[in-house]
Amino acid sequence: MTELRFEGRTAIVTGAGGNPSLGRAHALLLGARGANVVVNDIGVDPEQRHYPGAASAEAVAAEIRAAGGKAIANTASVATPEGAEAIVQAALDAFGSVDILVNNAGISIGAPFDQISARDLQRHIDINLMGTIWCSRAAWPHMKAAGYGRIVNITSSSMTGFADQAAYAASKGGVWSLTRALAAEGEKLGIKVNAVSPGGYTRLVISTMEDDSPLLAHAKQTLPPHLSSPAVAFLAHADCPVTGECIDSVGGEVQRCYIGRTTGFNERDHTIETIGERWASVMDTDGAVVVGLATMDTSDWGLRAYDGAEA
Repeated sequence: MTELRFEGRTAIVTGAGGNPSLGRAHALLLGARGANVVVNDIGVDPEQRHYPGAASAEAVAAEIRAAGGKAIANTASVATPEGAEAIVQAALDAFGSVDILVNNAGISIGAPFDQISARDLQRHIDINLMGTIWCSRAAWPHMKAAGYGRIVNITSSSMTGFADQAAYAASKGGVWSLTRALAAEGEKLGIKVNAVSPGGYTRLVISTMEDDSPLLAHAKQTLPPHLSSPAVAFLAHADCPVTGECIDSVGGEVQRCYIGRTTGFNERDHTIETIGERWASVMDTDGAVVVGLATMDTSDWGLRAYDGAEA
């Protein structure tokens, strides 16, 4: 297969200043393949506990430039509309376009659901989910005007349900649903939106695990962050063949994660007892089908026109 390259394309990678980090690995790969890269990272989050050292967007941008690539650093926060706009504007000012957006910035705080603070719950939504929304919204009109765009959102296997990860799982599950909605809306605009569920030995993982954690030791020994980056870059490329998909990419394993629907039953006069009696057919995965983007086409729903009024 011909080498997939990104000359002439500008990529934004948020949360990419850490070392080790997934964002850094994604940015380095895109830069090595010819993309202009905007490396975004706030550096130090004063509210995030146990992170070793500090992230540096400039250090990663310098790595890309030292290897012969083109990159700039940006330190705006993804958590506000103004910060997201500043990130996109930095790409436009430096390189004249925004073609690729990798929404990688995020936090993770593990805690029992009844113990995690309201502030930490909200921060997961503000950074992981709303940060993805704000950055996508800032880039969207430029991609729409160009008739081309690639957005790669970073989800997590925690969205399938991990104990003590309710806040993180909810934010990343929201990112997955956002991915599908934007994919459906962007299809006719030339904008493809996909997601990657990655994994690796990163500063975020270090911050969430005790020093003697066997999971941390496993990640350090077997899960270098760069093994998740080819999937991100593939979905960011012009030749990407899909939209609205989620690809798991951890430690060299690359798999599709998808939503399915069972055959179930169809009986209009069913009762509570009917469901109990036929529960096995509701749950039976034989004959289940993949739920695609087109199963809920809203174009002929007759939705009310949006008037732009503030709530």
